[in-house]
Amino acid sequence: MMNYLLLCLFVAVQADPLPGSCSFEGSTCDYTVDPAGLSWTFDPTGHFIMVDASSQEMQKDRAVLEGPEVLHQDWSCLMVVYQLTGSASLQIQRRSEGESFDHMLWSAHSPSDSWLIASIDLQNCSEPYKVVIEGRLGSDEDSSVAIFEVNISDKYCIACDFEEPHLCGYNNQWNSNVNWYLGNEVPNERTHREQPGHLMYVDSGHTKTLKEVAKLVSPMTTVPMSGCLSFQYQQDYVEGHLFSVYSRDRAGQYQELWRNDLPENRRMDRGDETQVWILVQVALRAPYPVEVVFEAAFNSPKGGRLLLDDISFSPEFCSSGTEPIFDPKVANCDFELGFCQYSQNSADSEMWRRVSVKPNIYRSGDHTIGTGSFLLANSHFTLLSGYVSQLFGPPLPGNQKYCLRFFYSLRGFSKTDQALAVYLYDTAGAKRDKIWTQSDKTRDIWIKVELTIQSQTTFRVVFISTCKNFWTCGSVGLDDISVSLGDCDLHLGTPALPSQCDFEAGLCGYIQDKEEDEADWVLIRGPTPTSYTGPKGDHTTGVGHYLHIEASLMLVGHKASLVSSVLRGSRGTQCLLFFYHMYGSGIGQLRVLLRSETQETDQLLWVRSGEQGMSWLRASVSYKFEHQHQIVFEATRGPSVRSDIAIDDIIFQKGPCRDSDQQISQFSLSGDQNDIE
Repeated sequence: MMNYLLLCLFVAVQADPLPGSCSFEGSTCDYTVDPAGLSWTFDPTGHFIMVDASSQEMQKDRAVLEGPEVLHQDWSCLMVVYQLTGSASLQIQRRSEGESFDHMLWSAHSPSDSWLIASIDLQNCSEPYKVVIEGRLGSDEDSSVAIFEVNISDKYCIACDFEEPHLCGYNNQWNSNVNWYLGNEVPNERTHREQPGHLMYVDSGHTKTLKEVAKLVSPMTTVPMSGCLSFQYQQDYVEGHLFSVYSRDRAGQYQELWRNDLPENRRMDRGDETQVWILVQVALRAPYPVEVVFEAAFNSPKGGRLLLDDISFSPEFCSSGTEPIFDPKVANCDFELGFCQYSQNSADSEMWRRVSVKPNIYRSGDHTIGTGSFLLANSHFTLLSGYVSQLFGPPLPGNQKYCLRFFYSLRGFSKTDQALAVYLYDTAGAKRDKIWTQSDKTRDIWIKVELTIQSQTTFRVVFISTCKNFWTCGSVGLDDISVSLGDCDLHLGTPALPSQCDFEAGLCGYIQDKEEDEADWVLIRGPTPTSYTGPKGDHTTGVGHYLHIEASLMLVGHKASLVSSVLRGSRGTQCLLFFYHMYGSGIGQLRVLLRSETQETDQLLWVRSGEQGMSWLRASVSYKFEHQHQIVFEATRGPSVRSDIAIDDIIFQKGPCRDSDQQISQFSLSGDQNDIE
């Protein structure tokens, strides 16, 4: 059992609690317990609800609380006070009508000796949804999950006036000498409030070294935020300390937002002692998760005191001259409808050509859907020695970090050191800096590249392919370019979506059907063991994992079935997207089935038989089913060992699938596209 330290939390919440809030004082409010999962119980000594391993049927693996239906048309903040022990984990999810999977908002897996607070921003929503709390116990016998309170208020999670004892999830990063503390403020002529209240303060009295630093850190934002961050501060002995505000991303990288020693931020002469509250407004741009850090650095014990209060946020900019966040999606392109914002110099004779490959057993198609379009440099239309092909992206503003992602494919290069390189082109200084060059020698497989890029000035991304000698050159393909704000490593900290699986972290809850099948799907990376069948790599990155059936271990007609976790039924249409690979002279059959307890037999949703070519091909299946069900991927071994079938990148989406194949077929008549047989 956990060592429960009951804290009096949320007792003085000023922001109005919204539907979906619950203190669990003897009842679950409007939350309902899923009877298919583990049982939640009330602790008799405190006001909280819990699930632990000591009193459960351990054949079940989770306990679920489903909240009431809510509609928050304005921004709101969800706070959950919780505690985990052993190997337990906790997830907060959002459940919408018409979706087979819940959308994960937040998760935790680390045990603690005290209560912790999760802060989750909920954006404006025009459709009702439910908050779902899911606790899992794991394998440890002493595992438990406890929920003390759920509070949904009409504010931003980053805002705080420090009147609530939980401090809105703000925490002090402990220093042995100087720290932030909660204090009281008595109204007088120098205060900024009319009633007694609380504030945060830090005092230099215990400073021992040359520079002691106290840090107060906000909760990590969970959704993009752009607007005006405001706060009030008061200081004395101004010369004795430095007060600054930073944002810090998941990679631990700081970006300064404000500090009090800049000339434009000085409100009084340096060295004066003052007790006047000063209002600060600073632009906050958080297109990816960040924390806000309030840092006080003291040079000596005479550094004085610093007070902080009334942190708030507004989606409106602090001033009319503030520029909005640049949207880097202008640099995204899958080349299905043209070159997007990418261009070539006329002097290069347009060496990059937009092409498509019809499904065949000799060459692979594009990365996007397998039958679409991509760019090809030095194709047989422009096979020249001594050429340089340059593809220029749209201008990107400087002083911002970006993540550039793209896929490339080598097709016939003998020497690959200059097949493809990426440069940053300074538009003002006409200067180019190489940031990446291709090194992988794998042919006819799409390889994913991720590059974190940054420049002080406006720049353009340039893709360059070079051929020095006719006999050592082939062609290089380029597809699915995307640019997002922030470091490429930042997305590693985001929770995985249960509606998507790329098999990089296992089977994502899919299971093998052991009752009726003679074989299993095999998790693998790289080519399959048998020649002239199966893919050379996965679809996700080219060097990752995928599932396949190994025909050499099966007999003709043997089947392998992969079964999804249980999906909720919906009155609306659902879309199932996945990629499949069926290359080999002995290919059998791949079927997608719907399995439900309400039906005696599985329902056929989709089927392909026989060889389909060398490419990963995208399948889209629209279906509608109102009851709980599972999706089954069933592969049947064909007449020879060259019958390896593979699947990758399974995605479930709300609503019917878009008929992308039809759009591409209509566009294939355009003049800038060539077909490669």
